[in-house]
This record gives sequence, C-alpha cells and structure tokens, in this order.
Amino acid sequence: MRKIVAWLFITLDGVVESPEKWVMYNDELGETIGAEADAADTLLLGRRTYEVFAASWPQRTIEDDPLADWMNNTPKLVASTTLDDSPDWRNSTVIKGDVAKELHALKSQPGKNILVNGSPTLVQWLLHHNLLDELRLFQHPIVAGGGKRLFTDSGNRVKLTLSHSRALSNGVLDLAYAPTA
Repeated sequence: MRKIVAWLFITLDGVVESPEKWVMYNDELGETIGAEADAADTLLLGRRTYEVFAASWPQRTIEDDPLADWMNNTPKLVASTTLDDSPDWRNSTVIKGDVAKELHALKSQPGKNILVNGSPTLVQWLLHHNLLDELRLFQHPIVAGGGKRLFTDSGNRVKLTLSHSRALSNGVLDLAYAPTA
C-alpha cells in the first residue's frame, strides 16, 4: 500500500509561508529532499501551492534546481474545488468529486509514495481525514514572526508519534511524525 507523505519547511514559530525568504538550504538538505522525491512517483498539492509552483517550476531546469525534472515530469494531483479541470502545468490533474475516496483508491494502487509538498491547508485536511501516513518537517532555527502557520486553531486534536529525527549541519531539524492510532 502506498503512503501519503507530506513535507514542509517550517520555522520555530510554526510558519510555513514563503520559505524562499528564510530557508537555510545546503547540500545535506538537498540530498534529503532528493531522497524523498526518489521515493515518490506522484505529487499531491493544494490549489494555492499548485498555482505558485505552476507559475515557477516549468521555467526551471536541472541546472537551476536538481529537482526541476522531477517536479515537472512527475504526475501531479491537485485537490481543489475551485480550479478548472484543465490545469496548465504538464502532467497535472484536478481531483474531482470525493477527494478522500479518490486518495484512498490511489493509496491502494501499486506504486511509490505520494508526496505532498507545502500545501498546509491540504496537510491539515489529510491529517483530520486519517489519510496522511507521515508528516516530514524541516524545522529551521529561525522565528519568522508572522505568516501562515501549519496548524491553526481548528479545535481538532491529532496525536503524532516522532518516528525520525536528525539535526543537519546547518541547524535544521529533519523530523518525521506518524499519526497515532
């Protein structure tokens, strides 16, 4: 059975918005992210993240970013009730109808992991619908002071278990959590 794995850059104060302004990228982080991409054959995105990515990734090449080929050529699914059904970015499909049912069906098919990149609203929704198998956070040692946070005051409690932790040489913590039954 396939797993849905979400990974996000996050600050100490929980901000996930605009990581390009504060991410502490180095080769070690790049290798870790590359390994996550290699373990996946599908990219799942929320509408807002899809629109940001679709506006920038198609112009990138492997010379610009080692993930460019993977991002541009991997099949992409977009969870959205407002996006039309003919997205512009190559290999992109909007999930229509019952998103939970579609994702359950996709998880039961053969294949590699389904990777969620960014998409904090979608990550919250996946957690609350018991569809997320792993939450991978790259916690940066910085306080953003403001911006969209991964978790909001939804009133929903989700218990997670730490399954992996590693401090990278740049001070970023590579953390993996699994929902607790």
